Amino acid sequence: MASSTGTGRYRRDVPTKAARRGLGPAALLLVVILAAVAVYLTIGHGTTPLSPTGCQAGSGRSAIALDPDQAAIAATIAGVAHHQAMPRRAVVVAYAAAIQESKLQNLSYGDLDSVGVFQQRPSQGWGPARKLLDPVYASTKFFQALATVPGYQRQPVYRAAQEVQHSADGYAYLQYQQEAALLAADFTGRSAHAVWCWPDGADPPRANLAGARQALTAVFGPVGSRQLAARRDAPRLLVPAARPGLGWTVAAWLVTHAASYGIHQVSYAGLRWRAAAGGSGWTRDPRAAVPGAVLAS
Repeated sequence: MASSTGTGRYRRDVPTKAARRGLGPAALLLVVILAAVAVYLTIGHGTTPLSPTGCQAGSGRSAIALDPDQAAIAATIAGVAHHQAMPRRAVVVAYAAAIQESKLQNLSYGDLDSVGVFQQRPSQGWGPARKLLDPVYASTKFFQALATVPGYQRQPVYRAAQEVQHSADGYAYLQYQQEAALLAADFTGRSAHAVWCWPDGADPPRANLAGARQALTAVFGPVGSRQLAARRDAPRLLVPAARPGLGWTVAAWLVTHAASYGIHQVSYAGLRWRAAAGGSGWTRDPRAAVPGAVLAS
């Protein structure tokens, strides 16, 4: 497997040769210092970078900035783990692999015939490329392979990832273990109301809650979601989730896919996320509570 440059929190920019020639030692040192300060301010202190649209997992010093595609894929991986009855440790392993391989991006290219978020190779038995470009399918295949690794929950994360990926450099996953653990806590509900996004201000698409329900079932399995009758011209999607872990995992999926399905707000456990004020995260609103269920509209 080969790692590829992505965007968002995990982007790695490589200067061109021309740029290298144009920078003297003093200028290069200044660039390095400024870059270090920027990373310290945005990542070390958990401050969401200023951008037209984006997502955040966690808060404070543990916050991780993601672009919308990365956040949607992270939420999908967590949902598929629920469907496959995989523990949180498996999600940590999957995130470490996905960050290293694609920076949590669904890539249509890679080393040799590698494609998708895990850079899986059709020629190595992972399945056809067109299916591997579906994050649900790719995540399912990853977890099915991980489940066959003896004692993977007791192994170091990087070693378990390597048992699945068979990468040329198995130690490459080691550098993302900490981020993977933080993301797993946020996207699997161990940390409540830990994931939110903010749109770019453009007019949202028409609500497609039927499409959201179908996609939700493909990711999480039969969770018993149902579309409620319209109220004040606003259809609603109800997803039963008696366990907080599942509830916040579903809520994170709905929030990160809100732009795709025209979802304006998501509520769970007396808290509400609103797309119009997405940068504010989750706010308390007891009126939004539906006992034991996640509500989207």
